[in-house]
Amino acid sequence: MTKKETTNQSDFKKYIKWFWRIIGIGFFLAILPFFLASVGALGFMPTFEDLENPENNLATEVISSDGKTLGKYAYENRTPVKYKDIPQNLVEALVATEDERFYSHSGIDFKSTARAILSMGSKGGGSTITQQLAKLTFHKREPNTNTFQKLKQKFKEYVISIRLERQYTKSEILTMYLNKYDFLNQAVGIRSASRIYFGKEPKELSQDESAMLVGMLKNSSLFNPIRRPEMVKQRRNVVLKQMEKNEFITTKVKDSLQQLDLGLDLHREGHSDGYATYFREYLRDFMKKWIKENPKPDGTNYNLHRDGLKIYVTLDSRMQKYAEEAMQEHMSNLQRVFFKEQKRNRLAPFYELDKDQVKTTMDQAMKRSNRWKRMKKAGKSEKEIRESFKKKTEMSIFSWKGDIDTIMTPYDSIKYYKHFLRAGLMAMEPQTGHVKAWVGGIDYKHFQFDAVKQQKRQVGSTFKPFVYATAINQLKLSPCDSFPNTPYTIPKDKYGMPEDWSPKNATEKYGGMMTLKQALATSTNVVTARLIDMVNPSTVVRLAQSSGIKSEIPEVPAIALGSVDLSLFEMVGAYSTFANKGLRVDQMVITSIEDKNGTILEQFTPKTDEVLSEESAYVVLNLLEGVTKSGSGVRLRSKWGSYPDKVVTGYPYEFTNAIAGKTGTTQNQSDGWFMGIVPNLATGVWVGGEDRATHFAGITKGQGGTMALPIWALFYQKCYADKNLNVSKADFEKPEDLSIELDCTKITDNDENPLDEEEEIEF
Repeated sequence: MTKKETTNQSDFKKYIKWFWRIIGIGFFLAILPFFLASVGALGFMPTFEDLENPENNLATEVISSDGKTLGKYAYENRTPVKYKDIPQNLVEALVATEDERFYSHSGIDFKSTARAILSMGSKGGGSTITQQLAKLTFHKREPNTNTFQKLKQKFKEYVISIRLERQYTKSEILTMYLNKYDFLNQAVGIRSASRIYFGKEPKELSQDESAMLVGMLKNSSLFNPIRRPEMVKQRRNVVLKQMEKNEFITTKVKDSLQQLDLGLDLHREGHSDGYATYFREYLRDFMKKWIKENPKPDGTNYNLHRDGLKIYVTLDSRMQKYAEEAMQEHMSNLQRVFFKEQKRNRLAPFYELDKDQVKTTMDQAMKRSNRWKRMKKAGKSEKEIRESFKKKTEMSIFSWKGDIDTIMTPYDSIKYYKHFLRAGLMAMEPQTGHVKAWVGGIDYKHFQFDAVKQQKRQVGSTFKPFVYATAINQLKLSPCDSFPNTPYTIPKDKYGMPEDWSPKNATEKYGGMMTLKQALATSTNVVTARLIDMVNPSTVVRLAQSSGIKSEIPEVPAIALGSVDLSLFEMVGAYSTFANKGLRVDQMVITSIEDKNGTILEQFTPKTDEVLSEESAYVVLNLLEGVTKSGSGVRLRSKWGSYPDKVVTGYPYEFTNAIAGKTGTTQNQSDGWFMGIVPNLATGVWVGGEDRATHFAGITKGQGGTMALPIWALFYQKCYADKNLNVSKADFEKPEDLSIELDCTKITDNDENPLDEEEEIEF
């Protein structure tokens, strides 16, 4: 071999060595970023445990007795679904649009990546669904300030994606991605998005609806269906085109679907949106206390907004819906009549107040306002704060026709809201204690004070049944026993009162004898005064409190006419005792609480106690039926609501079934009540102004039968129309051994009246 040949051979070997060195260095440099990313040198990387249990902010869900979601408590409004709950058309739309080779790659689609690099991103990015999940779940997008940051992020995504593909099935990856994505407008995850944009569960989505939601995945901030519907429709049609291209739908179906509008059916899930808003606020406070008293096994506290608890409540979503609709239908009409009356009121909306008292009332309202508290906390002087209430500002105010954008001073807005009558409704099952509907006001966004449990108002004549129940239970009186309808005075020294008590009838008409049934039906005050004097106020108080009333009740005769302030929550619970054969069952709003894995953390059972004999309870129901057959609640039986000024004209009630009820109207018509019971549902309604001086001028429009009873009637009409609710139309169950006579036609004039003897007894 020549020297030249030897030299050439030696040079060739050198080139080969350098070639392999370069290849090796290139390979090393190629895998180095992936290695560095995998060991965490480029930033946080999830461990095996992180991949097994990806940490999400899961919303706590409030679930009704009929299985519907009433609302959520959420840092992010996310409630995960399983793959079986995702429709096939949604999976097809997602794969066709975001990752055509999803089922064939292992986390990285090198073909799409190469295309993205060569086109400089003009033909789309190269991220797979798995990479997008990695980006959403395990690391936040870092600021794209330079190429290095972008590359570092990509390397981390690649490594996490490969690990995800090893750890999970394709179905699980799809599900995790759809559960994680933020579709805007409080719609985090596919279930929230489906419910908020279309008012349905994901499995009910149609092909065009699924296509719209998948279209939003490109950029939900840009493709926002509420703000840019036309742009979202165009994007949806691109998704449908991709589905056709991948042979998931035919050209004919694609063309047909592309012609459709978006078909949005918005159901916002903010705290002020949806049904049972007042109840959900009460439940939030309950859960705060529960969480403190029930830590996790590791000793830490549950997070109401992140830990995905499930709270199963007793409310029925259908009854709740009907209750809110009934309130809105009547109150919008009643408010119209009230506004009309106030045009003639010089100090509207107040009565019984002079100018100085009105000024004091408004001053107190200003100091209770958020504006005052906020400025006070910011260190503003009282003068500065008061001046701010006089400056006109843009605001959105409530009206029964929808919120109105306007300009007015904060002071005028307070006075405007003072004009609005408020309302509350609660319904419960007497036998179980389950609260089925809870309406705390007319609009939670603008009026956040809860009229069911938070508020206490004078109950008026709705308290009288407890006086009658005490007398029947203690003295075995019959509804047919007669009492004189004459003025009655209880001397001041008898119960330690400051002066004699001589109540008057509302009609100021007296004379003759009245049966107990007639007296309660017509709400005759002097007969009720006689009864409480016969049994002693303290005995009535004990019975009322045994029935579930927790508020303090003074042991004075005036409570017979409802001078005491009680909550609607207490009143409905106490009235339920009559329908449950004298057994009190405490109100119950939660049946159980579960963690995100379905483990039961606590189950709830109501407390029960015997208050009245079954016989006494039935007799009270009989008396209360008389109220709706011939007394102040007889409007329930009428064909048309013949109320003044067309307050409720056109509401044909025509109830023919057994209804035990009682109206209540307090002094100056400040409060209107109606309590109504059928065998398996007790419901109470209250209507009144925020201030007691805000009311109708006269009893005709301001009585409980006009203000509150129509809401009860509309609610029950809706419940009866829904046969699935099984609200009873039956008679109340009669005790087998009933010894008290209820049929007054069987009592002759020769029968001895127990009152003749009782009047001689001194207490």
